[in-house]
Amino acid sequence: MLRGNIGEAVVKVSAVALEHRVITAPAAVFDSQIAVLEAFKQGRFDRDTVVVVRFQGPRACGMPELHQLTPALSVLLDRGIRVALVTDGRMSGASGRVPAAIHVTPEAASGGALARLCDGDLITVDCDAGALTLHVAPDALAARDTAPAPASENGWGRELFATFRDNVAEANVGASVFFR
Repeated sequence: MLRGNIGEAVVKVSAVALEHRVITAPAAVFDSQIAVLEAFKQGRFDRDTVVVVRFQGPRACGMPELHQLTPALSVLLDRGIRVALVTDGRMSGASGRVPAAIHVTPEAASGGALARLCDGDLITVDCDAGALTLHVAPDALAARDTAPAPASENGWGRELFATFRDNVAEANVGASVFFR
């Protein structure tokens, strides 16, 4: 478990090398894994980075699998770039070699700190100490506007589940509509 002023998250470190378990780097903030992959294809990751993917939690979009991020972020490690992932989304199984703080609660769609993060904010992911720290003064963070959630996808029956997303509990207590 990681805890800090960003929230609470789960991290699996069994495949993360000791030298990659602590990273302090500027944030690159995205609202979808597709946007992260596009930035990767464009070569935008050229320095140590904490990749933040928000609005992926149970309230935002039902917590889809974000497994497409692992290969691209692993390539960055191979290039000598220190990288970590912070998301209110989920990744089933192992996150691989990249430290991935997943299931961040409170999630962005619930007004969590993720919704106020900006590109360039300095973040520490410290898997050894169990810390997830945003290096922004609390009053400065509170003064920021909350990012708007991306437009909801329609089609494929997703609109049928809007009531569930509106009433779901946070991921750290099971993302259930029955036990809040």
